[in-house]
Amino acid sequence: MAAIYDCTVPSELLAGMRLARAAISRGELVVIPTDTVYGLAADAFDPRAVQRLLDAKGRTRQSPPPVLIPDVRTLEALAESLSPAARELTTAFWPGGLTIVVKARSSLMWDLGETHGTVALRQPNGPLALELLAETGPLAVSSANLTGQPAAASAAEALGMLGESVSVYLDSGHPEADSAASSSIVALPSTIVDATHPEEVRIIREGAIPSSEIRRIVGAALIDRQAD
Repeated sequence: MAAIYDCTVPSELLAGMRLARAAISRGELVVIPTDTVYGLAADAFDPRAVQRLLDAKGRTRQSPPPVLIPDVRTLEALAESLSPAARELTTAFWPGGLTIVVKARSSLMWDLGETHGTVALRQPNGPLALELLAETGPLAVSSANLTGQPAAASAAEALGMLGESVSVYLDSGHPEADSAASSSIVALPSTIVDATHPEEVRIIREGAIPSSEIRRIVGAALIDRQAD
């Protein structure tokens, strides 16, 4: 049975992170805490691992997962181009609860599903996620739940839904615990913005960052999602 590692306990943190890195390198799935919700993670450059992620959640290739990245330099490497608004938003809200959809470099050797040439990228603010990303590189990460079910609030909840499809579960501790690993989790999904247009930004999903904050940064470049 897949094990849960309480990352507020130093010995379990070391063991869990080591096993998570090894699982990712083998194309397996891990559950990790982020600054928003618990995520189901796979190597973004391993098509079989990404397919395992989709299968575990019960999603199709028409719902490609976002990709978590360790820093803004990786954004520059993965995006074909970045609009001024996209740069302003990442400067304001990264690391944090903003996912930005951009045009992906055509030279990238990956298969995330039916992306239509785009990729949704985020630099998380969770220390465990950032530490793992620094060692593994970009990870395809979707919320750790079955499609249609609420996002898991703990590794135990994720285990109840995802079971043996996941090799390693990392838990940041109970929400009431006074620890650095758990205090940053906001239990809201990230806000997703479409920044593929050179002069416009649209909110696809409002989450951890309210639309008012997006508008404060980009002003009139924010277009209502119902607009044609």
